[in-house]
Amino acid sequence: MSEPAPPEIAADIKKTGRLAWWTIAWMISIIVVMGLVMGSSQAMKTAFIEDMLSIIPSIALLIALRLEHKEPNARFPWGYDRVHSLAFLIAAVALTAMGAVLLIESLITLAMQEHVTIPTVQLFGQQIWLGWLMIGALAYSTIPPLILGRMKHPLARRTHDMVLHTDAKMQKADWMTGLAGIAGILGIGMGYWWADAAAAALISLSILDDGIRALRSSAAELVDAVPRALGSSKMAEDAKELYEELKRRWPDGDVRLRESGRYIRAEVVGVGSPGEIDLKQIWPGDPDRAWRFAALGFVPPEPGSRP
Repeated sequence: MSEPAPPEIAADIKKTGRLAWWTIAWMISIIVVMGLVMGSSQAMKTAFIEDMLSIIPSIALLIALRLEHKEPNARFPWGYDRVHSLAFLIAAVALTAMGAVLLIESLITLAMQEHVTIPTVQLFGQQIWLGWLMIGALAYSTIPPLILGRMKHPLARRTHDMVLHTDAKMQKADWMTGLAGIAGILGIGMGYWWADAAAAALISLSILDDGIRALRSSAAELVDAVPRALGSSKMAEDAKELYEELKRRWPDGDVRLRESGRYIRAEVVGVGSPGEIDLKQIWPGDPDRAWRFAALGFVPPEPGSRP
């Protein structure tokens, strides 16, 4: 087995944990602000529910990071690499559920033709349209997710972190919800009763699409599908190159790859072990990504079988 990750990648992994804590803190502040001015707006309710659900991937990521590097034991002899795969599934389910719930609520509102009204409130001795406070809260709700999402994407690519990648998509959904919510509130102010729910429905469709894609990838990972590229159902390029290299070295063997969290594990069936191997010497791609190749096993042919 290779070393889990070089120091620079280990530092990036620690940074993902700090970003997860920052995400939870910022999202709690957004939830409080949104709850104070939510009113009866469907777009505001949509954004509020989404902000609550968007904390789930960060919590799952923190748990996975805590368990990922624990040493193997009698109960878990293969270690805890795949806890990251489980966290990926949890994040994908949260994203999918968010999109589905918000879409259903928005369509019901449109079907019932609910005419939402936004009242005025007294603030500092002045009568103020509540819509302006809603717009201010929604504007605030777009800033942290926009910044956090942009920070998470490059980290997710460097560490091949599916959970962080899904979390970044959740952050994108958050700021998109905020912008569409602002459009919905302004639409109500101009007399378009349907603008609020229509904005929420459009947002939820995008969220649901991202969630279904993530759900398919996470489910495939748990049933030992080939390693996939971030945010895609296609085989990762580095995994494809590794497969071809192993096939070149052991053409008579059946090469099998699977993803274990952020790592790739390989097995060559039908070939006896050649002895000690330096996995870094086999890795055919970018040397900075060699840490991804965590283990290589050999399954010799059964006695009496043809070589």
